[in-house]
Amino acid sequence: MATQTEPAEVRRSLGLTGATMNAMALIAPGAFLWTTFQLQAAATAPDGTSVAADIWAGIVFALILAFLSAVSYAELAKLYPEAGFGSTYYFAEKAFLDRETSAHHRWARFAKLITGWAAHLYYWAYPGVMVAFTATLIGYIYTAVTGNSLSNLELTAIAVAFAILTGYIASRGVTGSTLTATVINVIQLITLVGFSAFAVVYRHTNPGGNNTWSFSGAWDVVRPHTFSGVLIQSTLAILILVGFESCTALAAETKDPKKNIPRAVILSLIVQGLFAYLLEYFAAGYMVSDQLTATAADKSVVTGLVAAGTSSAPLGDMAVLVGDRLLGGLGFGLMISIAVTVVLALIGTTLSCLNTAARVTYAMSKDEEMPEILGLLHGQYATPARAIWVLMAVSCVIAAIGVQSVVGLTGITLASNFGTFMLYGLTCLWTVMAYGGTRDSHFVKHRIVPWLGLLANLLMLGAILYLYVIGNADSKKEAYICFGIAGAWALVSVLYVVLSGKKAPGISSVAKPAS
Repeated sequence: MATQTEPAEVRRSLGLTGATMNAMALIAPGAFLWTTFQLQAAATAPDGTSVAADIWAGIVFALILAFLSAVSYAELAKLYPEAGFGSTYYFAEKAFLDRETSAHHRWARFAKLITGWAAHLYYWAYPGVMVAFTATLIGYIYTAVTGNSLSNLELTAIAVAFAILTGYIASRGVTGSTLTATVINVIQLITLVGFSAFAVVYRHTNPGGNNTWSFSGAWDVVRPHTFSGVLIQSTLAILILVGFESCTALAAETKDPKKNIPRAVILSLIVQGLFAYLLEYFAAGYMVSDQLTATAADKSVVTGLVAAGTSSAPLGDMAVLVGDRLLGGLGFGLMISIAVTVVLALIGTTLSCLNTAARVTYAMSKDEEMPEILGLLHGQYATPARAIWVLMAVSCVIAAIGVQSVVGLTGITLASNFGTFMLYGLTCLWTVMAYGGTRDSHFVKHRIVPWLGLLANLLMLGAILYLYVIGNADSKKEAYICFGIAGAWALVSVLYVVLSGKKAPGISSVAKPAS
């Protein structure tokens, strides 16, 4: 693999569409409806009562919180278009160093280090979780087609192959990644719209004649049922909305980043969150009835939302119902087709996160806050290839744990989520700091919105951890794994800073585009 300390050129090849497509790929509604609907349908309040009826309302509440963070990202990207690969890591330092009062400057390094810690906790765990999801899904497809099951070793081999594929695409440059993301986004959006239309038609044609629907009607699907239910569902739903900020790490490769990056942040959340998620989750809830069945752990047959919370792939089960009833018995084929598009969507979301993670790592390495080897760029493609391949190796380890232990994978996922909410909350705080006292400061965008975003992220962080700590034995183990990973990464970060001996803060080194 050809690398060099400084690349020949980092070219601006992305327009608004390219930056938006990369962010949309990480949000990936096609992947998350398949992988998380079961978790959302199975969610319960602390007293054990189901809160599955509040899935849609929880997504709406989480979407509001996501937009609060997205506005902060967009405003910082507008203020610091020169951020290059640094994203929020760069924003954090500049927010303090740009203040006229020198007393603020001493906090610049602490701000960027805690931001870098949170970013790596989020971005370095997330791809491994996606790789594990992909291997599990491929195993599901294999079982559905052949009737046989893959061993954990075979699933691990699939995960490694998948990680190598996405790492290879990412290392060859953002143009190839963007083309891949664009194709995948188009495929999954067409699939989601098609499935949603079938789901609505399925209910209105009332196949079978005697269905008992889980929701009485459209309003019952979307209305809040209980406050606690909406809050609990929102702590799950916020996890499917993250990724809109990923394009802020592509500023060095984006034409006119001051204009295009902020727009891409908001557009990606509008298309994938406001449109795709609300449509598909409405349709999925609208069609659930007693025709959706599953076998519980005690061998009893359950139906409706209970079945959705029991099945390993409720969306696949729904696709079978739709295809068998409306498409002349083609349910199995429809299910396999949708499953394949989900695999493609997982390629897109893994690839997007790899690109973001490696670029933030590169920025920290060039700033001498991480090992120098991670700051080497590919001599031909000008990508942070070393960081990509190290991250790929980490993803393989995470996936190997995930395919063998659901508790282990969930604990790692929680650690990633912990980093996500820390990063989003800090970004909102740096927005307040960056625009403090400036002439172009806007009271709503630079004061009200960031403070609300900070409070919302802290609320979600506290709620998620609280719900896991008071949960059953497995939930507590998952919470301990989360705390262990977060604490261990914090310790490693502190030790590296102390041993490196770097003292003076300076403007972060980021990849610069060719002139």
